[in-house]
Amino acid sequence: MFAVIKTGGRQYRVVADDVLEIGKIAGDVGTIVQLGEVLLVGGDSPVLGTPTVAGASVAAEVLLHKRGPKVISFKKRRRKNSRRKRGYRDEITVLRITEILTNDNKPTIGPRPKREKAAAKPEAEAAP
Repeated sequence: MFAVIKTGGRQYRVVADDVLEIGKIAGDVGTIVQLGEVLLVGGDSPVLGTPTVAGASVAAEVLLHKRGPKVISFKKRRRKNSRRKRGYRDEITVLRITEILTNDNKPTIGPRPKREKAAAKPEAEAAP
């Protein structure tokens, strides 16, 4: 089963366990968020929304908030001693799709537990 969702003015085709980068959305790292603008739910019998599918949503786990690559906007007017340099970096949220929900269901899969770091080996005690 797959779905086409719309967020941040863009559309994404997603399936369970996809990891994708979207424009920043509210939510703490490790929590489950629901994306409600589902345009299409595909599978054995696809459902096309007009404009969205009623009762459908996509549950996703927030993995990370970060900033995208630097984009430089440089404008120059020849022979006029006029230059303008501006730059920016987009705010990005990294999501892992946990499940695709229909019929106003609630998410059943919670956030994955974090892996614990391996315990540091105790250093050998100094011999007298």
